Amino acid sequence: MRGMASKAEANCTPWCPFCGGDIEPPSEAKQRKMTEFPMGRCSCGAIYVSDATGHNVGSAMVECLVSACNDEWDLAWELMPEEDYLTGRVEDYDEVTHQIIPKRNLDGRAVRGVLFFVRLHKELEEIVARFEYRQQQENEFAKQKERGPSLPEVEPERDPRRKKKRSTKQIVRQLAVQGDVSALVDYAFDDKRTLRFLQRLLYEPDLRVRGKITWILAEVCSRVATREPGQVADLLHRLFEACSDSASTPWGMVEAIGAIVACRPDIYGAFTRHLYNFLHDTSTRAGAIWGLAEIALNRPDLVRKTPFYSLLVLLNDQDAEVRGQLVRLLGRIQAREAAFQVMPLQQDTTVICIFEQGEPVECTIAELAADALENIHKGEV
Repeated sequence: MRGMASKAEANCTPWCPFCGGDIEPPSEAKQRKMTEFPMGRCSCGAIYVSDATGHNVGSAMVECLVSACNDEWDLAWELMPEEDYLTGRVEDYDEVTHQIIPKRNLDGRAVRGVLFFVRLHKELEEIVARFEYRQQQENEFAKQKERGPSLPEVEPERDPRRKKKRSTKQIVRQLAVQGDVSALVDYAFDDKRTLRFLQRLLYEPDLRVRGKITWILAEVCSRVATREPGQVADLLHRLFEACSDSASTPWGMVEAIGAIVACRPDIYGAFTRHLYNFLHDTSTRAGAIWGLAEIALNRPDLVRKTPFYSLLVLLNDQDAEVRGQLVRLLGRIQAREAAFQVMPLQQDTTVICIFEQGEPVECTIAELAADALENIHKGEV
């Protein structure tokens, strides 16, 4: 994982301004239409087009928006920027090498390309999905909504003439202790240091307080992402960097990543697989599995796409928390492959503490195993 700052220092792979992830080279559309700008789709759902000259951005914007609406022109013309969709752009793009060239010159060749991005808000994505007649995907979406809370509504647009609030470490700590998510969201829109201050609170030595802070941070990010997903993407990159720093203790960092992705899997689901990087370290193993389980509650498909079967050996781990967290995860993804290995843990009476939306819950591994097996066999005839 590389920091966002490095992207401005040297030639690098282009990235999505919404989720921060690397994107694939845009390609020609399968069906011929309009001016034929190369196009692509980010894993977070954003559509992007490439204007190699930088002189046809207007046409590229139109084609990108229409494509995001599944070529429904009438729908595209009725949409309002910010209210219905977000836009972004990455400049100095070179189509030939699929790189960002900050110096705007490569081997004597001028580079003036622009990547233009459009990401529909949640409500519009659902409308477009109906236009696409993908009944199977709609049924899957309905199942996911039944299993967990719906995604947050788009935050109201703030008055640009308002007097912006200035956050401090003391203010952020006080609001976090009070659990005032709405106030923290307001501060986050006014002062981008707010999420940094919340991140620092994860170094709280009291496990129960840290668990509460982790979930509050995720809830704040979930709402901020409806308007400024890039701000949350930056936070995720900082959290990954902090977890990879061997000179510091990543208290709560891994759990925070899992909680944020779990709250907005529609945008940051691609980060799920990166949690596997922290399974090799005993200090972050339980936290990584907890994060995967939180994501699996509403999006089990994101975890099942990863090599989760490599985790089965940890059902015999000496750390009781690792065993319990893994049992919980396997139940949530209905891992029938693991049913036989989970069964013996119904006799494990070790008590562990698991955080559910910031609240500590004590239970035995046997209880978790029983719940997991019930989920695994759910729906079997």
